[in-house]
Amino acid sequence: MSELLLIVALLALGPVLLAEGLLARYELMIYALGRRAPAATLPPEMPYARGADPARPPDAYLVYLDGIGKRRFTDTRDGGQLVKAILAGAPELRVLGQIQPYSPLADPLAGRPVWDWLRRHIGITLFLHNVMQTFVAADRRYRPLYNQAVGAQIADQLRLAGYDSTSGIPIVLLSYSGGAQVATGAVEELFNQLRAPLWLITLGGFHNGANDLTHALHLYQLTSANDRIERMGTRLFAQRWRLWRTSAWNRALAAGKITVHRLDPATHVGPHSYISPTARLADGRSYLDRTTETVIEIVRRDCTQKTR
Repeated sequence: MSELLLIVALLALGPVLLAEGLLARYELMIYALGRRAPAATLPPEMPYARGADPARPPDAYLVYLDGIGKRRFTDTRDGGQLVKAILAGAPELRVLGQIQPYSPLADPLAGRPVWDWLRRHIGITLFLHNVMQTFVAADRRYRPLYNQAVGAQIADQLRLAGYDSTSGIPIVLLSYSGGAQVATGAVEELFNQLRAPLWLITLGGFHNGANDLTHALHLYQLTSANDRIERMGTRLFAQRWRLWRTSAWNRALAAGKITVHRLDPATHVGPHSYISPTARLADGRSYLDRTTETVIEIVRRDCTQKTR
């Protein structure tokens, strides 16, 4: 019976996945051909950054790259809770959360008539779209162009938020789930454009390990033994395997550029996720509190102090 249900599910989703795969590549090709320029300006009510007073340099700029639920300029529910908690706990930072990691054209899904209709009638297609974009970003045929597109998008938004490439202020890319594929891919383009000190923090990061981290000063991997999604990524992508010693990920490991922080027993999603405000540790803190404190500690202890 279970096998029959699986076959039925695959038959139902197969055409949708095929369509999503074609649409994901279509947007990247539109970017490559220059038929449409990536969106740079935000809606009038949306700030380019929140947090530290723009009149004085912040200690760091933190760019949050959300998971596959991202479909508008504002953050997803869980991602929004994390960003708000970081802003409350570290007012010395300027935080950007508007980046569209799953759109080379920096175009949110929300507001597109077709996608608004699909959200009301077949909501899963929104997630499938962003899932397929993650795999396009990981595909060796499209990865360089995708990395360039989103790296340029982040650089543009940082400039609009007041970033001065001569300041030497550190930039921290905080990514959740599939956002890690985009964050690791954006490093080279960001460095080429801004020459800034770059630090990465991945939270349950799902990525293929193929992106060059030469220009990243360090990557902090926040993970849990109960995170099945992240574990799936380490098994799915050969360049995350220890046997592939020359992969970008394993070269970074060998260079001592990756530090693992355990956030057990958190899960990737759900009521016990890294960003859960209700799940509690033995000391009374919520999982959201612990994740927030870990991120802020890393930024203050390592990213800002070591670049001064």
